[in-house]
Amino acid sequence: MSQRSWMRAAFATIFAALIAVIVAACGSTVHTAGQQQIRHVFVITLENENYATTFGSSTKAPYLAQTLAGQGALVQQYYGTGHVSLDNYISMISGQSPTVDTDNDCITFSDFKLTGMTSDGQAAGTGCVYPASVKTLPDQLKAAGYTWKGYEGDMGNDPSREAATCGHPTLDTTDMTQSAEAPSSAVPLGDQYATRHNPFMYFHSIIDSSDCAQNVVNLDKLTTDLQSISTTANFNLITPNLCDDGHDAPCVNGAAGGLTSANDFLKKWVPLITASAAFKQDGLLIINFDESSYATVSQPSATEEDLIFSGATCCSQQVGPNLGTFPQTASLTYKGITINLTKQSYGGDQTGAVMLSPFIKAGTVSTVAYNHYSMLKSIEDIFGLDHLGYAAQAGLQGFGNDIFTAL
Repeated sequence: MSQRSWMRAAFATIFAALIAVIVAACGSTVHTAGQQQIRHVFVITLENENYATTFGSSTKAPYLAQTLAGQGALVQQYYGTGHVSLDNYISMISGQSPTVDTDNDCITFSDFKLTGMTSDGQAAGTGCVYPASVKTLPDQLKAAGYTWKGYEGDMGNDPSREAATCGHPTLDTTDMTQSAEAPSSAVPLGDQYATRHNPFMYFHSIIDSSDCAQNVVNLDKLTTDLQSISTTANFNLITPNLCDDGHDAPCVNGAAGGLTSANDFLKKWVPLITASAAFKQDGLLIINFDESSYATVSQPSATEEDLIFSGATCCSQQVGPNLGTFPQTASLTYKGITINLTKQSYGGDQTGAVMLSPFIKAGTVSTVAYNHYSMLKSIEDIFGLDHLGYAAQAGLQGFGNDIFTAL
């Protein structure tokens, strides 16, 4: 080959590579802009199930695992970020990793004692309720001119435990919502609200604001809010009560609980959401689980139970500055039984998720790994916001065209 021919061939190769890079970059920009067509996000968080249990052939939640997954996207490799509950919910709206207290559900509703901030936005310290300097997705949304709501099952049913809006224990007292309250003459409906499943209550930037009473309300307000686009918030986090989210089984009101009750909850509420004008116009519904169930369970005695969690992670998840090394064991007493929790690692294990949207083709299946930090990053991307905490982790993927297959 002559020198001139060689130079032409080299130039053609370089030019082709450059065009490929430009096309890829443009494709990414177009895709991100496409996601920003979404303007109403709904998240329903359920409790404590492994992927194989929920989505296997013998599932007790066929409406979720078959009907809804068939209508949208089944996200197979979705992971929780910790055990037991609260640390997962906090990561979803703030990108904060656990403290020893949030990692064990904050039996005492204590203030967070901040000792410093890491270079990647993690609050170092102990306790539960973060100072106002630690920001959340609601803070971001409000600053950008968007709206948000939290809808909480049973909140306020027993006013002696929690208020009907912005319901949480008094600081530095025992959280009485750690267990469900059965129906009685004093509380006819019972009260199965759990503060630890309502992450908004763990940030002073929210609970000290007048917005809290208007934005964190009982689930029964959702039906009215869905009646028009103008009354539907841009971001909506829906946390069912301890029975409807599948946490308890059986439930104090006599319902089956577990995936059976969670399935019934979805049958009632998902059609109301997907039939709303806001969802039809530009909506995204995410149905996820906070964490998987236990890896093994044993009972050494009638008053003692041992629970072991695998704690698997995905997405290069980091442990954060507050937990130390693993494995770890902690004990708590619940209904007269001492529960010994052993965590082999700090993750929340594989749960799976289902997503519905006009921008998702029916029958989509994603095998890309995501976790709660990925979800936060994705919602921030939808609304053009910066990334908080570990949502800003280098290399973390937000939901992509493996899910949004109809953009």
